[in-house]
Amino acid sequence: MSQSRKTNRDHAKKTERPMVEDEIMAEQLEALLTPVIRRQENYYPQLGLRDRILNLPFMVAAILTLLWRDVAGVTELTRMLAREGFLWCSAKTVSQQAISQRI
Repeated sequence: MSQSRKTNRDHAKKTERPMVEDEIMAEQLEALLTPVIRRQENYYPQLGLRDRILNLPFMVAAILTLLWRDVAGVTELTRMLAREGFLWCSAKTVSQQAISQRI
C-alpha cells in the first residue's frame, strides 16, 4: 500500500507583497530622522572620514524601508533603490552584494 506524501508548495511560490506607501508616515519618518541624519553626515568630515555611498544614514533608510514596506529581500530592495529610491535617499545603482554585506 503506497502512501501519498503531502507536499507544501507554498514555499516554492513567489508571492508579490503590496508596497504600501503612506505619504503621511513617510513625512513623519523624514521629519523625525532628518535632523539626526544631517548631524551624522556633518560629523563624518570632522572625523576625517570620506563620504561613502552606503553610509549609516543610507543603511538606516534601507532597513526602515525593508521593514516598513515589507520588502521580500535584499534583491528587491536593490531594485527599488535603482528605480525610485526610498525615504530620504535618491535613486542610486548599487550592487546587491554591497547591501547584503552591510546588512
